[in-house]
Amino acid sequence: MVITTTSASLLRLLQLSSVSLPVGGFSFSQGLETAIDQGWVRDLAATQQWLTLQLHHSIARIDLPVLRGAMVALAQNDTAQWQVWNDIALANRETKELRFTDTAMGDALKRLLKTLDVDVPHTEIGETSFVTLFAVAAHAWQINVELAAQGFVWSWLENQVAAATKLVPLGQTQAQRLLADLQNDIPVAVECSASLDEFTLGGSLPALAIASSLHETQYSRLFRS
Repeated sequence: MVITTTSASLLRLLQLSSVSLPVGGFSFSQGLETAIDQGWVRDLAATQQWLTLQLHHSIARIDLPVLRGAMVALAQNDTAQWQVWNDIALANRETKELRFTDTAMGDALKRLLKTLDVDVPHTEIGETSFVTLFAVAAHAWQINVELAAQGFVWSWLENQVAAATKLVPLGQTQAQRLLADLQNDIPVAVECSASLDEFTLGGSLPALAIASSLHETQYSRLFRS
């Protein structure tokens, strides 16, 4: 995979994928908190397996094809098709909590982009996915699709590893080892997403959906639901 970029677009990508971006990604465990509470995830190896499955069977097969399609639609100035991708993203959230995570982060990113003078398309349903707004920012800042996809995955992965560090718990060295190991899966996920379109994308992780559902009523939580 050959990726070219300019210094300006690279800096914008670093800004967009930074954990300091005020969109609240650190507030959501996306089912991980319950998986740990239930004993499904207990250590570094189990955490890596949990995140690897989510990367290849959810992020690569839903989020990244949506990101790619939304960026292509914006490049063609087709806001109607961009909204189709937004609707697809929201329709593929398997639980109320996962949809809330997506739209809450989307609302936060929308507010931020407006303060940065980035035009955000209107959605008829009133809810906007974080993924399609990530596409808006990447398009506005002239970040190419492949690089934007890698930045999106990195942002997701860093937040998930940060959650695991608190919850498993993992040591800081273990967290860095986990990030290093999972980096090798990111190009594979991006390549997989390139072969999917709106008719062939889709994924389902039953354990993730169950964990996310149970998290809504978990007796004690560090993360939002």
